[in-house]
Amino acid sequence: MGTSMHESIESVASKYSRAIEEVGKAIIERMCRIWLHVDYIYKWSNIFKAQEAALKDLHTFTTSIINERRTYLQENGIETFEDEESNGKKGRLAMLDLLLEKEKVGDIDVDGIREEVDTFMFEGHDTTAQALTFLIMTIANEPRVQEKIYEELRNIFKGNQNTPTTDELNEMKYLECCIKESLRLYPSVPIILRYLTEEITIGGYIIPRNTHIHISIYDLHRRADLYPEPERFIPERFLPEACAKRHPYAYIPFSAGPRNCIGQKFVMLEMKTLVSSLLRKYRLEAVTKPSDLKFRTDILLRTNNESIYVNFFNRC
Repeated sequence: MGTSMHESIESVASKYSRAIEEVGKAIIERMCRIWLHVDYIYKWSNIFKAQEAALKDLHTFTTSIINERRTYLQENGIETFEDEESNGKKGRLAMLDLLLEKEKVGDIDVDGIREEVDTFMFEGHDTTAQALTFLIMTIANEPRVQEKIYEELRNIFKGNQNTPTTDELNEMKYLECCIKESLRLYPSVPIILRYLTEEITIGGYIIPRNTHIHISIYDLHRRADLYPEPERFIPERFLPEACAKRHPYAYIPFSAGPRNCIGQKFVMLEMKTLVSSLLRKYRLEAVTKPSDLKFRTDILLRTNNESIYVNFFNRC
C-alpha cells in the first residue's frame, strides 16, 4: 500500500494475527447463539468485550499505516500523483495514496480510509497466507505432483534462479492447476453470506426475498457429482478441457459474480511467484498429512492443529 512499519515484523504479524482470530471467533460465537443476535444483550457479553479489544488493536495498526504514509507524503511535498511521478516513481502509485488524495476533495473520510485499509490488510494477507500454507503442505504430500511442477519450472527457467517475469508466470500452467485444486480443497473463505433481494427457487424450495443465506464453499467443492473422488488432490481437474464441462459456479474460492474478490488475479501471481521460487531451490517432504487436519468453524479456513509442518531439502 506504499508504506512499511518500523516495528519488528514478528511483533506486528503476531499482534495482527491474534486480533484477526479474536474477531473471527467473536463473529462465529455470536452467530451460533441466537440470544446474542440482540445488540443490547450482545454488548453486555464477554464476547463483545473481547471483540472490541481485538478491533482496537486492528484499528491501531491500520491507523499507524495511514499516518505513516500521510507523514511521508507531507514531508516530501507530494500533494498529487503527478508529484510522485515527478520523483521518479511513475507506475508505482499506491492504493493508500489514492485514498488520501480522495480525502482531500471530500470523497472519503478518515474512517472510510481505515475501513479500506482494514479490508486490504485482511483480505490481502491472512487469506493468502492460509492458501499458501495448505498448498505447500499438499505439494509435500504429493511427490508425483511436486516432480511434475519442478519439471515445468525447469523447462521455463532453465536453471535461472531470478524472480519470475510476468511471461514466465503465465507459462506455469500446471502449477496454476495445482493452486486451483488446492483452493478447491482448502478455500481460504469456506463460507460466504448473501442477501436475497428477490424470491428464488433452489432444489424445489422457495426462498423468500429479504433472506440471508449462507453458501458453504467448502462443501460445494467436495460434491462428488461435480468432482469425482472429491477428497483426492487431482490438479488435472483444472485443465481447460475439464473446466469447460463444469458449471462456472461449481468452483468459487473467490466467490463469483459482481461481488467476487477483486484481488484474485494478483493472488494467483503472488502464489506462483512464491511457490516457483521455493520449488526451484527446495524439495518438500511431508510431515503433516491432510488426514491430520482438524478444522474449526471460523470466518477463514483454520485448523485446531498447533502448526502445519513440512520438511525442506536443498536441491543438488
